[in-house]
Amino acid sequence: MSKQLVIAEKPSVAQDIVRALTATTGKFDKHEDHFENERYVVTSAVGHLVEIQAPEEFDVKRGKWSFAHLPVIPPRFDLKPVDKTKSRLAAVVRLAKRKDVSELINACDAGREGELIFRLIEQYAGGAKGTLGKPIRRLWLQSMTPQAIRDGFERLRSEQQMQGLADAARSRSEADWLVGINGTRAMTAFNSQGGGFFLTTVGRVQTPTLSLVVEREEKIRAFRSRDYWEVHGTFAAQAGDYLGKWFDPAFRKGDDPEARADRLWNEAQARAIAEAVRGQAATVTEEAKPTTQASPLLFDLTSLQREANGRFGFSAKTTLALAQALYEKHKALTYPRTDSRHLPEDYLGTARQTLEVLAASTLGHLAPFARQALEQGYLRPSRRVFDNSKISDHFAIIPTTQAPHGLSEAEQKLYDLVVRRFLAVFFPSAEFQVTTRISQIAEHHFKTEGKVLVKPGWLAIYGKEAAVDAEGGKDGDKGQPLVAVQPGERPLAAQVDAKGLKTKPPARYSEATLLGAMESAGKQIDDDELREAMQEKGLGTPATRAAIIEGLLTEKYMLREGRELIPTAKAFQLMTLLRGLQVNELCKAELTGEWEYKLAQMEKGQLSRAAFMQQIAEMTERMVRKAKEYDRDTIPGNYATLQSPCPNCGGVVKENYRRYACTGKDGGEGCGFSFGKSPAGRTFEVAEAEQLLRERRIGPLTGFRSKAGWPFTAEIAIVADAEAAGGYKLEFDFGDDKNEGETGELVQFADASLGACPACGAEVHEHGSNYVCARAVPTAEQAVPSCSFKSGKTILQQPIEREQMQKLLATGKTDLLDKFISNRTRRPFKARLAWDAGAGKVNFEFEPREGKFPPRKTAASKTGAVGAGRAGATAKKAAKPAAKKTPRKTTAASGKAPSAALAAVIGTEAVNRPAAVKKLWEYIRTHGLQDPQDKRQIVADEKLRAVFGKERAGMFELAGILGQHLG
Repeated sequence: MSKQLVIAEKPSVAQDIVRALTATTGKFDKHEDHFENERYVVTSAVGHLVEIQAPEEFDVKRGKWSFAHLPVIPPRFDLKPVDKTKSRLAAVVRLAKRKDVSELINACDAGREGELIFRLIEQYAGGAKGTLGKPIRRLWLQSMTPQAIRDGFERLRSEQQMQGLADAARSRSEADWLVGINGTRAMTAFNSQGGGFFLTTVGRVQTPTLSLVVEREEKIRAFRSRDYWEVHGTFAAQAGDYLGKWFDPAFRKGDDPEARADRLWNEAQARAIAEAVRGQAATVTEEAKPTTQASPLLFDLTSLQREANGRFGFSAKTTLALAQALYEKHKALTYPRTDSRHLPEDYLGTARQTLEVLAASTLGHLAPFARQALEQGYLRPSRRVFDNSKISDHFAIIPTTQAPHGLSEAEQKLYDLVVRRFLAVFFPSAEFQVTTRISQIAEHHFKTEGKVLVKPGWLAIYGKEAAVDAEGGKDGDKGQPLVAVQPGERPLAAQVDAKGLKTKPPARYSEATLLGAMESAGKQIDDDELREAMQEKGLGTPATRAAIIEGLLTEKYMLREGRELIPTAKAFQLMTLLRGLQVNELCKAELTGEWEYKLAQMEKGQLSRAAFMQQIAEMTERMVRKAKEYDRDTIPGNYATLQSPCPNCGGVVKENYRRYACTGKDGGEGCGFSFGKSPAGRTFEVAEAEQLLRERRIGPLTGFRSKAGWPFTAEIAIVADAEAAGGYKLEFDFGDDKNEGETGELVQFADASLGACPACGAEVHEHGSNYVCARAVPTAEQAVPSCSFKSGKTILQQPIEREQMQKLLATGKTDLLDKFISNRTRRPFKARLAWDAGAGKVNFEFEPREGKFPPRKTAASKTGAVGAGRAGATAKKAAKPAAKKTPRKTTAASGKAPSAALAAVIGTEAVNRPAAVKKLWEYIRTHGLQDPQDKRQIVADEKLRAVFGKERAGMFELAGILGQHLG
């Protein structure tokens, strides 16, 4: 009997399909990599299993970073397995090739990316033919309820119906490859023309995103603050004082973007108004009106990332990882990589079940609101929540019907955030009474606004933190009542002052605001059709935006400072290059908008795949040609002038695209002195170039790359060039100091002693790239070195500041340092530096890891030996003496007093959680409280009802419940 192979995108979806089909097609047998019954074989991918690559004959092995082999526009694309999922791909292909499988059903996510995942797997399975030749049908789901899945199988779409979407999916993937590969290689080749290797990555989404950040920074740098004044008054009424601010009722917005109704640009005018009204009686008019504020919509991934960044400082990457863990590991949230903020219209029953689970949960701060929503009938079909037209691949992120246990602190914070929002959308709107009071003295008007919360509605879920914590909450939402003014009363302007202020530049992007800018990038496009194409897309997708931001940080195009994202000199240089070469396609969001518009036409059958790819090839050729044929010495841009003079002639040193160069004195000709802006692929910030020119040396600096692409750290110096009379050059100093003992050079220390050498007690000083003992180098006092103490000023890319070395010498160890980069894994790690007297050198000391359970036996702890001198030195491990065996640690609830309810069951003695669980089980067994039909369920008696807060509880809930009653 022939069977149909169902390929889902994720294992969890495959399981949902099996559960739904079991009721109508019979039980499935579970195998290692699939489920099977008499009619269906169900398996899944794990995201992308296959990726595209250039054919072997077009894959340049040598010289790919030069213009000689550009552009790369292969006539077709080959496929290669994704390394980490090769075994899964092999399993799916084996099933697809089975002789008894007569048809394939694409059950990947309902969208362009899901279509691509399936099509590439099917093409790969077909080998040289490019297809298996078996019929294909499409399962298109908007909801994952069992009935929705069964209905979807009744309405499978044909391969012909999906051909437009498949063409659009392949075209988007191949176009991204062409632009990314050719753009990156072309810009790298251009920037590496002066020697060295300067990796310059570009991409269709990455580069316009960077452009947003650079343009904002340019506005901040160009901003010139202006003085303005506001007039603030305190009015004395019979019931008390209230504040008012002067405003111009005739104000209209004009050409000045900084003008406001309450701003005065003249101090004398502001002071005159203050003098005119001070001590005078005001005539008061008031207008009061009710307003409502609905709750924010449910979370999609981008809005969740923005909220978590603003609330907790979580990066977009961290939020995605936490949400993914809550979805995959804890089964507590629905699929997180979604761009929808609505639920399917048939999800009302599931939403009710979720509320019932929350109402019975141990979330004491939120469970009452879930019960209220159920009891008051707040759950009803609303288009603000349930709307199929607002759902594409996935629906909004909401809690599941499975209550989580054992969440980390960060996971609990994010889970609470989603639960609050889920509850809030069903609650009534918050109701306010808004009062606007105008106090008029002669021709001068002062405005006072008050806002009183009448009915909290959904804001009650957020408690007293409502205005701050809730998306859309505003200052004053917590209540800002005004003192009453009686009819006919004329309050006195008791105190009036002119307050001097300054206009502020636009704020730098944080991850939250950058995610918002990426999401709404289409709104900045002038062309109506392109804006329509991008209104639902923006730059990137919710699933990729975090990775795009992290990629820009990894490539050192941006830096994080606190919550701000700051573009580096490398970012400005890239934007200058793209603008100068007039490669405008990579600078603006229009490229994404144009692509989305054309791909949407392709999905509808209005544009052929061949025509679109021909346009992409032409654009790629044009982009490479502009870089290849650019023949001017520099690229126009907004360049800096350094303050320090030329070391050769004392002239002015100015920046151009590639170098900092002498331009001569008083408008004369330059003397020829210059140094490169980007040695070894690392671009100097202007402040760094200034320091290098002033002091002739800077560093150690990180971020350099060798010609082979490996990162390294070094000092860099301006030194005399022996091959050019009177010339200078840049030279790297890696800290491998010359052996002064062999050269006979005596060392003179210029710095104050950092402390006593731990090996011999002599003074320790800075010397070159190291901290050294005064007896470790030849000096006037001791010509022959007698000590070996030496420790690098940069170790594994971690700068070791003087203060830290002083601490090591004084106490034996530094603070915990967090910027070490492993040479083996290239990953950052944290450690202290500590003096190891036994080894006679400085070693790593790692923080002990607290496991979930104590180790069964202790082993000798190890620390890594820190190589001194060269920054890239490797760390060797040195063993410490075996630690004494420690007793097993108890849990966090160790020795805590039980609550009154729990004490009635287990007694009043302080206990830890395991002991409490043991005593509780003794009580349960003694009183026979296990359900005879299901021994895992505990039926509460009168005492246990006070502990559980409900009529029964599962055995696996007990530890979590007891945690609420201890301490």
